[in-house]
This record gives sequence, C-alpha cells and structure tokens, in this order.
Amino acid sequence: QSHPHAPSNTQFVMSRLLGLACSTVLRGRHVGVSHGVAPSSLPWASPAHRFLPHRSLFVHTEDTPNPNSVKFFPDGKSVMEDGTLDFPTRAAARRSPLATRLFTIEGVRSVFLGPEFVSVNKDPGFDWEDLKPSIYSEMTTFYSSGQPIVDETVSPDSLEAEEEDSEEVAMVKELLETRIRPAVHADGGDVQFIRMDPEDGVVYLKLLGSCSGCPSSSVTLHRGIQRMLMHYVPEVTGVVGVDDDSMDQISKEQFEKYEATKET
Repeated sequence: QSHPHAPSNTQFVMSRLLGLACSTVLRGRHVGVSHGVAPSSLPWASPAHRFLPHRSLFVHTEDTPNPNSVKFFPDGKSVMEDGTLDFPTRAAARRSPLATRLFTIEGVRSVFLGPEFVSVNKDPGFDWEDLKPSIYSEMTTFYSSGQPIVDETVSPDSLEAEEEDSEEVAMVKELLETRIRPAVHADGGDVQFIRMDPEDGVVYLKLLGSCSGCPSSSVTLHRGIQRMLMHYVPEVTGVVGVDDDSMDQISKEQFEKYEATKET
C-alpha cells in the first residue's frame, strides 16, 4: 500500500517541470521553466501546508529547418507588436535590451525578434542542450524587469507600400506580405524587400532570422519565392538574395545610376 502522501505520477512530473531552470518535453514541445521551487516545498512534503506554485515564465521552443536556429516562445507574452527586428551582431543589438541579454550568452550568433517568438541562431560548435537553459533564464529576467523590447522607434517595414512604388513593385510587395512572409515566419525568419531593378526585372531580397544562413535558403529563394513572383508578376525575371556585405555594393550601384541620370 502506498504512503498517503506519496507523490503521484502527475505530481512527480510537475515537480520536474517546476525545477529551477529545467527543461523537458511537453506535448511535443520543449519547455523551459525558470524560477521554480525546491522539492522540500512540494505539497506532499508537508501535509499541513498547501503549495501555491510560483511561475515566472514558461518558454517553449520549436525547431526550424536551420539546425543552428531555434524559435523561443514566451507563453502569454508578446515580442514585437508591429513588424520584426533582426540583430545579426552584438553591436546591432544595442537597440534591444532583450537581444542584448541574449548576446551575453556564449555561442549566440544572432537574434531575430518576431511577432510572438524570439529566433536565436547559434555558432555550430555549441549544443542547444547547453544554450537553452541560459536563454530561458535571460528571457525570464528580461520580462520580469519591465523593460521595453526596443528602446527606439522601429524602422519602417520594407514591405509597406510607398507612393513612388511602381505597379510591379507594389505587386511584389503584396505577394511577399500575404503569400511569402507567413511561410517564412513559420520557420522563424522574415524577408526584407531591398529593391526591384526596373531595367532587368531582378528582385533583390534579404532573408532574416532563422532563414539567414540556412542551408535551404537558396531553395527558398529560387524554388519558392522566385517561382511565385515570376508567375504572378511577369516583369520579374529573377530573385537574388543579398547579405550585409552585398548591401553596400547595391547602394553604391544605385548611387552611380542616379548620378548618371543627372548627367544626361
């Protein structure tokens, strides 16, 4: 006969969930729990006292197609209310107290803030089993601090329609916003419209978050995005993905073209 105050299977599972900075798998999702309680305070330890659990934050994770990127969802908390933000370096993260905290963790390469998730890219030499507890802890500390996600005005979304947009550019932006972006968000990333060359019809895009540096990013660009844009917008002849280094070259070429038009 079991002891009247012995823990049941459910109680045992809950004790594991409430352990300090522990992680387990719940309903197929990885769950991180911060700020739990010591086993001595569990309900069966002292029958005269009833336990009221103190839960600061539950964080569950989802894998992405990129093995070096994981999405972290702070349950019951929003991340970006409008748009997204990508922080490829520690210096860029100075705008965000949350991203700054995450960059203090050794092995974190980049941070992307989505509507309801934080996508973290790691260095290949680090294991998620070692990184996740630290990420859970830093996210919990941030959300209990009351600090804002970002401390300055968020840059305008690159997919917002502008008055000077041509009909073709407007159609490309609409397709990216309504058809492409939801699928990319599901993988923990985003897409940024750079420009469409009016002469050769090439569309320049930048993949952000988990999609940045992902082994399948080329497939996403050419078999997914390019095929859809060329189907619905005949003026589009191709799609080119750019990174931070090539952005400077594109800006230089645009400036040279602008100067050439002024001379003529």
